This record gives sequence, structure tokens and C-alpha cells, in this order.
Amino acid sequence: MDSSANERVTVREFCANGSSMATTEVEAKLDEGNIQEAESALREGLSLNYEEARALLGKLEYQRGNVEGALRVFDGIDLQAAIQRLQPSLSEKSPVKKGPTRTDSPSSVSQHAASLVLEAIYLKSKSLQKLGKFTEAANECKRVLDAVEKIFYQGISDIQVDNKLQEIVSHAVELLPELWKYAGCYDEAMSAYRHALLSPWNLDNDYSARIQKAFAVFLLYSGVEASPPSLAVQVEGSYVPKNNLEEAILLLMILLQKFSLGKIKWDPSIMEHLTFALSECGQTSILAKQLEELLPGVYHRIDRWNSLALCHSGAGQNTSALNLLRKSLHKHERPDDLISLLLAARICSEDPHLAAEGTGYAQRAINNAHGLHEHLKGVSLRMLGLCLGKQAMVASSDFERSHLQSKALQSLEEAARMEQNNSDLIFELAVQCAKHRNLSAALRYAKQFFDKTGGSVLKGWRLLALVLSAQKRYAEAEVVTDAALDETAKWEQGPLLRLKAKLKISQSRPMDAIETYRYLLALVQAQRKSFGHLRISSQIENDKVNEFDVWHDLANLYASLSHWKDAEICLQKARELKEYSAAVIHTEGKNRTIMLLDSFYSRILFDGRGQNQEALAATANAVLLESNYAPSKISMGALMLKMGSKALPAARSLVSDALRIEPTNRMAWYYLGLIHKHDGRIGDAADCFQAASMLEESDPTENFSNIL
Repeated sequence: MDSSANERVTVREFCANGSSMATTEVEAKLDEGNIQEAESALREGLSLNYEEARALLGKLEYQRGNVEGALRVFDGIDLQAAIQRLQPSLSEKSPVKKGPTRTDSPSSVSQHAASLVLEAIYLKSKSLQKLGKFTEAANECKRVLDAVEKIFYQGISDIQVDNKLQEIVSHAVELLPELWKYAGCYDEAMSAYRHALLSPWNLDNDYSARIQKAFAVFLLYSGVEASPPSLAVQVEGSYVPKNNLEEAILLLMILLQKFSLGKIKWDPSIMEHLTFALSECGQTSILAKQLEELLPGVYHRIDRWNSLALCHSGAGQNTSALNLLRKSLHKHERPDDLISLLLAARICSEDPHLAAEGTGYAQRAINNAHGLHEHLKGVSLRMLGLCLGKQAMVASSDFERSHLQSKALQSLEEAARMEQNNSDLIFELAVQCAKHRNLSAALRYAKQFFDKTGGSVLKGWRLLALVLSAQKRYAEAEVVTDAALDETAKWEQGPLLRLKAKLKISQSRPMDAIETYRYLLALVQAQRKSFGHLRISSQIENDKVNEFDVWHDLANLYASLSHWKDAEICLQKARELKEYSAAVIHTEGKNRTIMLLDSFYSRILFDGRGQNQEALAATANAVLLESNYAPSKISMGALMLKMGSKALPAARSLVSDALRIEPTNRMAWYYLGLIHKHDGRIGDAADCFQAASMLEESDPTENFSNIL
């Protein structure tokens, strides 16, 4: 048998047909090499036929550790002849009778004979496996199962077989796919797994669970793409997995359900494999549901909270994730858990209003990054730098903002010294330097990131081109963009094409830019038709460009050329794609309303034609839709500047608020200078104009924040 206990215990006595016989006499003959005499002794002493005697001899040799000797004995067994003798007596279903059953009935005797022969072939397969002959072993194991299917052509049921025979069948069913895998025959292994799970082998829950788990692991990690199940086993209306991942997830979920019903014991590796599978396809919300449905006590409540937080964070549900982490990091729970602190800091680093809380988590992580966790100190410093950078965006004063930005840069630089090969950290450091207009350092880090990644990451090309554009090296930036386009797949070229169009605008080539936008528009529309709504939604999130953005840019370009009609058409197209957004505003007449992209473009459109009131209404609506959208505040402040001295305080407040949101916005500094000039504060106006001039000299074609 397959169990280690059976392989260790030596058979001391043979029992069959109501008789028993000591093994010492048979072992002596085997030691002398007299297989025929040993066989004859068994046949005479226990009233066995040829196959049954050979089966017992082979089992004895196998359990004595003489694998090659066992094979020589097993080779003499004629399985087909044994099947023909056993089939008539075993294929008939025994009637269920009340009262005690006789153990020496003809059916019981036949089952014992079947068990001997089938176990012999199974042990032959195990012997071949131990000798490394996996293909031959798999073929012998398959012979066992084929024989069982011939004998029990209607399937095995509890009332048809005894425990011994059922155990042999279960071991063979479990062994066959493993042998095919060892032999490198992966298609056969796949078929064996499915055959094991779909055929009526009468497997108990433990055997079935082990096979299901092994199959799921094979589907996930083998690298072999499984073909769909054959039509013969598909039930009409049932769910049919489309690929390895779906089939593995289905199997693992079935195992979790069995555990919930109390059919199998808890196996933590099942959840580990399911975590990998669902994370691989971005379905962490489903993983969270599975964790929530587990019985209490399977995981400690804090471990469950942390796992759920990871799942919610992966699904973009940061609020739920942070609430769970706050519970986990409470002073009465695990306040110093490093992984939880880092995850909480990471979530907070994405929201300026939570950044101060994230700074606290990151500082606690730094304090606890010692001993075995010393290697996480660099990650902790990186989180601290990101949180401080976000916190600076909502600072109440220029001094506080400058102080936070300086500390953020120091933390990132210290983290970079500790993790010199962390390309993501180098990229974040490059972006921070670029935001602060330290372009020489930003270019150095951008080149370093490019070297680390070998040009395989799209955002590296974009960052390099943006830094060059900020240095007014537009031709070089366009060369970088063209090179990136050559290295990038067609469906991923959207951000690069948009950047290329803006570079052409910066070089006073608007018609070339329009042609690039037209190509980009065709590409995005083709994507939408090819991949549908889900692909476009994913593209918005990952590639930061979609059809709405293209119409947005075209409207701005046409407005700058005073092509008002074309600009209005582009704005109307954008409104159809994104009707209610922070950039949408009402403009024309009581019978016709056009949703415009943002207040800045609206002001250009209307103010360019002398329609100040309409432009002011548009910008006011845009500010109401999104109070933190800096261009709307700048546009509204510029319009109010034209309304006379009484509106100057309101204009100053709007533009100052815009600078709080975007400190490096050159237009905000310019209009603030105009406001100071009209107010008679010439010195302040000069400082603002100087700041605007310096920022214009280092202004990139796209905001550096867009690249994160």
C-alpha cells in the first residue's frame, strides 16, 4: 500500500480463504531465489490461483525493500485474465439485507481476490516510481483504474466494495496524475486530475480534497495552459472555466466550502493559494468576502483585520482598509506591527488630508525597524517621505510647506541610500525633485531609473521626456518620445502620443499637434471597440489617457488658435463622454447648455469673444463642482480682476488658494502679481512676476504629478 506505515511494517503472516501461513518459509525460498517454489508453497497452503500467489509474493518483496525483486514477481501477473474472472462476480450489485452479513460469501471472496491483484499492480507502479521509471509507472497505475472501470462499469458504491479495495482505488486515483507530472506528460496529468474528480470513484472527502488541492496548485504554478474540459463532461447550463486561473479558483473555493461544512480539516495553504490566484486577476474584493465567511477562530481577529485591509486596499477601498488598520494598530491590539504600519502609511500617502496621520504611522514604523526588521527601515523612510510630500500640499503657510517638502526630500534621499537598487524609490525621488524644479537632480535620477529598468517601464520614458521639456530641450524630449513609441506596444502608446502632441505645441507646431491628436483619437476609439467598456475603464486608471482627455486637449488647442467653433465642437464631444465631472460647466443661453471641460478653457472661449459674464458664470460653476481644481480658481480670479478694485480681495483670495493647491503654477503667480500691481503693492508684484518667470523657464509640457 501507499501509506508509510504499511511500507515499514513487515508481513509476518499470510491470510487468505480462511487459512493462514507464516512468512518465514516463503521468505527463505525468496532469499534463495526460488520464486517458483515460494509461489507453489503459497498456492498450496492458502488455496490461491497463480495471480493471487504472485500478488502476495510481490507485496512481500516490496515491503522487504527489494523493489527490483518485487518487479520480477509482479511481471508474471496476467491482469486481463484476472479481470475476466473477477468481472462477473463483482459487477453485479449486491442486495442490501438486514441482519449480519457473512464474511465468507462468494462476493467477499471475489473482492479479496480483486484486492490482491489490483494491489499488486498498484505496488508495481510504486516500484517503478522508486526506480525513476515514471512513464511506465503511470501506465501501470492507469491499468489499475482501467481494470476497476471494467469491473465496476456503473461506478463504485459503498455497498459494492470493501474497505481494502476502496483504499487501493483511492490511492491509485491520487497517484496517477502525480506520476504523469513526474514523467513530464502534463496533458495526461491534466486529464488524470479531471478524470479523478469527475468519475464515480467513491472517494472520501480527504482523498477528494487532496486531489483538488494538487490540481489547483498544478493549474496555478505549472505554466501549462489547460484546455477546457471535454464536452462529454460538461453539464448544460453549468459554469465552465475559461482558463487555468478560473479553474484553480473554482477548486479552491470548493475546498473552502467543504471546510465550512465540516467535511475536511483546515488547511492554511488553501487560503494562501487562493490569495495568490485572486490577487493575480485583481479580484481582491472576492478574497475579502472569502475571508469574512471563514469560521471564527480560523484566524486571529487581528490577522483577519490585516488580511482584509490588504484585500480592500488592493480593490481600491482605502477607507475600509484604513479603518481596519486603525483597529489593528490600536494601543490594546498590535500597535507596533511593522507591516500594518507600513500599509497604513502607504494608504495615507495617497490622500493629502490623511498624510499627517500617515506621517505618524511611518515614524512609528521607523522606530520599530530594528533587529530582524532592520531591512524595512528603508521602506519606512520612503513612506515617511511620501506622506510628508502629500502633507505639504495642504500646509497652512508657505513656511510650513517649504519645511515639509524639505523633510520629505531628505527622507527619500536617506531611503535611497539604504535601498540603492529600488527602482520605484529612485523614480519617486526623481518626481519629487522635478516638482521642486530641481531639474538637474531630477534628470540624474530619471536616467538612473531608466538604467535600472532598461527602458522597459513606460513611466520612465515619460519622466525623462518631461524633465527635458522642463529644461526647454523640446527636440531631445521628442526624440525620447519617438524612441519610446518604437519600444511600446500599440495599445499602450496613448500617454506617449499625448505627450508628443504637447511637445509639438511647445515648439509652435500646432498643425502637427492636431495630426498627432487625431491619430491618438483613432487609437483610443479603436481600443474602445476592441476591448469594450471594461478595457477603457482600466486604461483610464493605468494609462492616464482616454477619449475624454483627447477632446479636452483639442478644445484647448483650437481655442488657442481662436478657432472657436472647432473648440466648441470638441467641448461638446467631451461633455457627451463625461457629462458630470468637476470640469463640466454651463455656458450658453437658457435654451442651450454646453458642459465645458474646465473654467480656464471656458474663460478663453468666452472672454476671447468679450463675453465676460458668461465666462464668470462658467468658472463659478467649475469652482463649485470641485473646490480644489486650481485652474478654475485662477480663471475666476483673473476675471474678477477686470471687475475693478472692489473685487481685488476676492480675486486675491482665489489666486492665493490656487497657489496653496499648486505652488508651482506659473499662471497663479502671474495673476497674483497683477492683483498686487492693481492694489499698489509694487514690491510684492515684482516678486510674483519674478516667480512666474522662473517657473515658466522650468515649466514642463505636462504636470509632473500626472506621471505618478
